[in-house]
Amino acid sequence: MGAERYGNRRGGPGRGADRRGGRRRGPGLVVLVCAALFLTGCASMPSGGEVHRIDASPRADTDSQVRVFGVPPSRGERPTQIVRGFLEATTSDEARFSTARMYLTERARERWKPFAMTTVLQDGPNPRRQRPRGDPDENGLIVEVTGRKVATVDRNQAYTPTDADYQKSVHLVREDGEWRIDAPPEGLLLGKSDFERIYRSVDKYYFAEPQVESKGARKHVLVSDPVYLRKRIDPVTTTVRSLLRGPTDWLEPVASTAFPTGTRLIGNSLALDDSNGLRVRLNERGSRVGAAQCTRMAAQVMFTVQELAPAEVGRVELLRSTGSRLCTLTSGQAEMFAPAGLRETSERQYFIDAQQRMAALADVGTDTMLVDGPFGHGAVPLGSVGVDRSERMAAGVSADGRSLYVAQMKKGADRGPVRLQSAAQSADHGLTAPSWDGNGDLWVADRDPARPRLLRLPGGTGKPQEVDVPSLGDAEIRSLRVASDGLRIALLVLRDGRQSLELGRVERVSGQAEPSLTVNDLHSVTPRMEHVEAASWAGASRLVVVGREPGGVQQLQYVETDGSAANTPALPGINGVQAVAASEDPDKPLIADSADGIVRLPVDANWRLVVNRGTAPVYPG
Repeated sequence: MGAERYGNRRGGPGRGADRRGGRRRGPGLVVLVCAALFLTGCASMPSGGEVHRIDASPRADTDSQVRVFGVPPSRGERPTQIVRGFLEATTSDEARFSTARMYLTERARERWKPFAMTTVLQDGPNPRRQRPRGDPDENGLIVEVTGRKVATVDRNQAYTPTDADYQKSVHLVREDGEWRIDAPPEGLLLGKSDFERIYRSVDKYYFAEPQVESKGARKHVLVSDPVYLRKRIDPVTTTVRSLLRGPTDWLEPVASTAFPTGTRLIGNSLALDDSNGLRVRLNERGSRVGAAQCTRMAAQVMFTVQELAPAEVGRVELLRSTGSRLCTLTSGQAEMFAPAGLRETSERQYFIDAQQRMAALADVGTDTMLVDGPFGHGAVPLGSVGVDRSERMAAGVSADGRSLYVAQMKKGADRGPVRLQSAAQSADHGLTAPSWDGNGDLWVADRDPARPRLLRLPGGTGKPQEVDVPSLGDAEIRSLRVASDGLRIALLVLRDGRQSLELGRVERVSGQAEPSLTVNDLHSVTPRMEHVEAASWAGASRLVVVGREPGGVQQLQYVETDGSAANTPALPGINGVQAVAASEDPDKPLIADSADGIVRLPVDANWRLVVNRGTAPVYPG
């Protein structure tokens, strides 16, 4: 049971406003609240009076005891009221939208597929009545629903940001004397604040398919695939079912699942037990696997449900359709499948000091040290560096941006030959800062206007291989950071006078005898920013960016790889940031090149100055 919250009648005073868009909310919701369910009983309820529909106020994600339910249509409601009530009912916490279906005709109830897609509008949908022209049905009416579309979520729960006007004609007819919707909008139509309340971003995990043979490549390494799922409707079960459906369309060409095609869950609900373990019973298709494949399946489940758990998931047990045990995987055993960015975390950060040498600092304190090897002893003046994830090798770009060197970080190591040469006439048009993937391969872009190109050096010292970027067009690559999986690359792109951050998928060109790579399906992950100065990977599917929104000032913020805003606290402000670096391990501090020098942001703290003079801070990778 739950206490009912009471409020004003529909159309009356006291309307609430969404926390971001400020739109006025329509009718159709009752909020049920119980502050201490089964422990202290529910709040006292009035002995009389009328229950009214009220506006749903925004709530924080942590307010898990609040539930929103739709209100059925009343007799004699007008078409616009019906459409508004239907749209409000779709924001409820009902698993099957039973109340929303009451606003539809009998035929429309059978045809409506709420999860076919979700359209997100900035300030929510705005219904406006309009009689159709030339409609032979005198009882039929059209209500136009308009808004500003900011994102869509497709059938696979993949999020895509957009910016376009939205208009949809919703057709209504009389059924048993009452107006009902005969042609509802496709899928769900939600305001941005409702979407943020109802949905959360979840990383599913699949196995990376290496696109080329690399000396350091590891088999069976997991890569994240972010999707948006409903928060309050059986989240563990919903998440595992989404995992079983396979990767999103964007990731599918370079990732695979260990689950056999047609694998389904048996049972209605999954939940973590008191020891933070999870038992998953699979149908016959999912039961016909060997021990090694079952272990990989369990690893996918463990990494996927981890962020839903209050603590580390200790164990995943997969069961056959008969209920017998198929395999068990513990958290310790699952580490062998961890993404490289989480498996090989660094205790040091690196930067270029005032004498253009490579230096390092530890996670805590402000002590700095020159690295061993030629880069730490001034063998060549440096403009930028990149450190491989084992922290045995480093790549350095000369201060003039024209030469790339690769050397070991140990005493007595030789600088070696120039591995790549740019013909650019200035450092700004020369080589970008280099970046290493988790396979030990080195990536860099040459910004020479006469011959711009993206290159990969196998093993860091192999022959540079040019990588095609078909969707780049006439745009320029200004900088890059490759993910540890080697399948995703973040490019800072100058396109039509606007510098934004775009994510691409690394694929092997089919039919080629020699390894030939291409970066496909570039999409912006900073659609709201007018200019992005710098970016770094900051998690399995998250980046930290430095940029400005139109008419705004410089800011640091986290973004997801699908272009959605990360559900993280705002970062403290800082002046004049030119570069930023983060670890894919979220427990490591941010570091930045600011107007004050090299600064560091520890977890749950504020920015602290660590070096007065220095540039180009990086983590390994």
